Amino acid sequence: MEASVKFFQSVRAALISLCLVVVLLTTSACGTGANQATNPNTLPTNAYSQIERGNTATGQNFGEWVVQTAQGLVQDAYVRDNDKLGVVITPQVRPNEVRSLAKSLVQGFEKNFPNRDLMVLMYAP
Repeated sequence: MEASVKFFQSVRAALISLCLVVVLLTTSACGTGANQATNPNTLPTNAYSQIERGNTATGQNFGEWVVQTAQGLVQDAYVRDNDKLGVVITPQVRPNEVRSLAKSLVQGFEKNFPNRDLMVLMYAP
């Protein structure tokens, strides 16, 4: 009887060890997938530079034009879907100047993208 008890104990220890190995392998494999899900792959730098000002060629050109012609008043600009213009203004823009700057941007935006409902988003640092 003692031999059968020792046999069952050794079988039980082997099963517990096997279960621990399976659990460790499963959780480490799931851990990598969860890490990838929370940290999605970012676009390569060269791919981002192609879409940073606009997601269309016309939007890209208009976003670049805004930054170049703003004479230091705009840090960054982007156009999405040819109807949304986002502008990051510099600290040199006074609060009372934001409205007139936005109005000028809307006028230029309308010329480049006529007959569209346009949205201009102004961001301050």
